Amino acid sequence: MHFKLIITFVDDNKTSNIMEAAREAGATGATIITSARGEGMEQVKTFFGMSLDTPRDVVMLLVEEHLARSIMERISEVGGFDTSAGTGIAFQVDVEDAIGVAHQIRKLENVVEKSI
Repeated sequence: MHFKLIITFVDDNKTSNIMEAAREAGATGATIITSARGEGMEQVKTFFGMSLDTPRDVVMLLVEEHLARSIMERISEVGGFDTSAGTGIAFQVDVEDAIGVAHQIRKLENVVEKSI
């Protein structure tokens, strides 16, 4: 079984919805890093030197490769990534090898076989 790592940067108030959508699409869990800071095409506004940007979370999902695209599409839809600027981004990278995922493999074998 091969995996992809989906990395998502999202406003912290959307993390729960992103996670729910990812699970519905086949993700088995995630690692969430809170209080990240990102800068897009436009410079962040400040007020007397204090940043007015929204706190962001980094959501990392290790998913089976056949489920990766549908999970990303669902995340994008729920997060509104393609409808509004600055709402978040998601991308995936190939995972060469992974350990500690035997429980995921057992859970996903039937799901993946049905989708192929």
